[in-house]
Amino acid sequence: MEKNAWKLLREEMIENQILSRGIDDKRVIEAIRGVPRHRFVPAQIQIEAYNDSPLPVGYGQTISQPYIVAFMTNLCKLNGNERILEIGTGTGYQTAVLSLLAKTVYTVEKIEPLAKSAKVILDQLGYSNIQYRIGSGFDPWPNESSFDVIILTAAPTELPQSIIDQLIEGGTIVAPVGTGVQNLIRAVKKNGKIYSENICGVRFVPMV
Repeated sequence: MEKNAWKLLREEMIENQILSRGIDDKRVIEAIRGVPRHRFVPAQIQIEAYNDSPLPVGYGQTISQPYIVAFMTNLCKLNGNERILEIGTGTGYQTAVLSLLAKTVYTVEKIEPLAKSAKVILDQLGYSNIQYRIGSGFDPWPNESSFDVIILTAAPTELPQSIIDQLIEGGTIVAPVGTGVQNLIRAVKKNGKIYSENICGVRFVPMV
């Protein structure tokens, strides 16, 4: 498919899935507009990249529907100066969006083939403010405790203390939590404790 055709599909996605559902942060919208989502899905289903649904990407994992990516990114309230930790690189689509909105993205993926493929794509597209790690989301970035924002793209049954410990005082976590239909939460760290609010029900792959 020609470049202009992909661009048209992306604009239709933004109009029909993002703007129509109330996402109005101009920086988030421009980031979504700037990332070629079709590059982050398997070739055999690339034509479905801009559909209003999650898509399988192999290894029992999915790429989230575009609206959920925009919605969770919007909840992060990024101003461009943040060090953000992403737990669950997947194919790298959310990573790419975050990289356009934060100072540095640190991304962790447990499944090695996905992590390596995501890095290749992100490097090819010129995203240079990303640090990568292959490993468990339950021990996301050893010896770090200075992330302004942490975003999870897989669902733990509850927020692990190991993740909370890596968040700065006043920092924000956006994550699906629970089993089955999970709660999407936005949590803030105050006096070393996490105070969270339930945003809506979601379905993510479990964090393992």
